[in-house]
Amino acid sequence: MKPADEPLYEIKANLFRALAHPIRIRVLELLVAAETAAPGAGEVTVTALLADIDASPSHLSGHLGVLRQYGVVTSRRVGSHVYYRTAHPAVVDLLTSARRFLLDSLEASGDQLAAASALPPLP
Repeated sequence: MKPADEPLYEIKANLFRALAHPIRIRVLELLVAAETAAPGAGEVTVTALLADIDASPSHLSGHLGVLRQYGVVTSRRVGSHVYYRTAHPAVVDLLTSARRFLLDSLEASGDQLAAASALPPLP
């Protein structure tokens, strides 16, 4: 089945599969930080990513390949350097929404934990 023939929910599921690894999330956070620091010029080299991510070059390359495959990042080569950036401004919104959701969930869990710890002890 060609991507154009896939239902939107399958395409969305593939997007979330592309995001389903901590290294890929960290890569995107670093790319978003670079874009935020220098709007329109926020690119990061693989060398810079390796300095901030605990992964071998081949392992990081595989993760970058997944993000490229699903259109989450783009890359360009200049000599021996490869530069990466987010493929769309909505990637920032996606990461921001995910962080907000997680922080709200953790806060709710913390409230529940505090309420549970306030219960009288059981014999």
